[in-house]
Amino acid sequence: MSEVTNPPRSTSIVHVASASLIGTSIEWYDFFIFGTGAALVFPKLFFPTLSPISGQLASFLVFWVGFLSRPLGGIIFGHYGDRIGRKRMLVLTVLLMGLGTFLIGVLPGYDTIGVLAPILLIVLRLCQGVAVGGEWGGAVLMATEHAPAHQRGFYGSWPQIGVPVGVILSSLLFNGVVAWFPGESLLSIGWRIPFLLSIVLVAVGLFIRMRIEETPDFEQLKAEEAIDPMPVISVLRHNWKNVLLAAGAFFVNNGSFYILITFLVSYATGILHVPASYIFNATLIGSVILLVVLPLAGAWTDRVGRLPVFLGGAVMMAVVAFPLFWLVDMRSPLTIIIGVCLGQIALGLMYGPQAAFFSELFGANVRYSGASLGYQGASILAGGLAPTIATSLLLWSGNASWPIALYIVVMCVITFVSVYLAGETRPVAAPVASESAGD
Repeated sequence: MSEVTNPPRSTSIVHVASASLIGTSIEWYDFFIFGTGAALVFPKLFFPTLSPISGQLASFLVFWVGFLSRPLGGIIFGHYGDRIGRKRMLVLTVLLMGLGTFLIGVLPGYDTIGVLAPILLIVLRLCQGVAVGGEWGGAVLMATEHAPAHQRGFYGSWPQIGVPVGVILSSLLFNGVVAWFPGESLLSIGWRIPFLLSIVLVAVGLFIRMRIEETPDFEQLKAEEAIDPMPVISVLRHNWKNVLLAAGAFFVNNGSFYILITFLVSYATGILHVPASYIFNATLIGSVILLVVLPLAGAWTDRVGRLPVFLGGAVMMAVVAFPLFWLVDMRSPLTIIIGVCLGQIALGLMYGPQAAFFSELFGANVRYSGASLGYQGASILAGGLAPTIATSLLLWSGNASWPIALYIVVMCVITFVSVYLAGETRPVAAPVASESAGD
């Protein structure tokens, strides 16, 4: 694929990548606190008439609704992102996400307004899904399209770091409210605090995103009058194979991630009967590990290529799937931390190069749409359903963890084959990234 020559910019790549990182951190914080709420409090608040396990399944299904609407967000924001620019869409996504999350924080429970409570919860979760569906594609394109070709893997990993940062923020806050609001006080007021704080983060996100410039690739498309009037249709007509391969490439990354940060919360506390702090601490430490691995993996792909690093991550995830659960099943704080960290290292090897890998699969005129459709398409069947499938497998096996580990291995196969078929995307002529990562 031909490279677009980046003209000189007044905005440095470090500034743009940092803005992308902060923006995605805010968006993912909003998206992830719902997962923790779904595991800990939503079954009692919004589905109190169901049995505990049925309420948990219902809560995870509402969690999945956010993934169901993510492709819609990818289509809408991808279309306009390819037509009128990446920057404008990112301003809208942070606004939609923040307001939806804040409204969840003021939502009455089932005991107050009856069946309307879970209905409104579903509607607001749909808004979260649409917002995050448009967020990822725009954020990674802001970083990769501003970056020099030989440093695209490194700078493309910066918005990816927003994921562990969002997990860390949401876990710290929920860990705090669980400690500060024990028992019924957690159900009455404590759980609302992480959601209500989103309104502050919205202001921060808007301020940052209004200050960055449009990408040089999109500016060049405008200058050459090469804007595609129907980018979603064009990418599905001419690049549908790459959309499918991108979705497959993201499969185990997305599915395993939500098993680690959402399903394990309910599994550890409800089945293994360990304190919630054990899994929260493991999630926090694992997220710090992921935060470190992501830029290292991205920079590594600038040297050796996207393919070997991505494939290596898929192989590692398959190797550690069973040991991960064996370690968690020991019920020790240390072994739980080790198990989660092993999984996060494997995920980081795949998620680090993903921004550059996806952006290089598509031309600039359909890149927002193509990358978003691949990424968000996988989220419906992978991450969104993973906690529900894992819970169902747990019921089927009589609380045994081995079917869930096998489920992860199957997802690894899907990802390995998809990445291998997509092939190497790093520009062949790109120099080795031994130069300074300056502006």
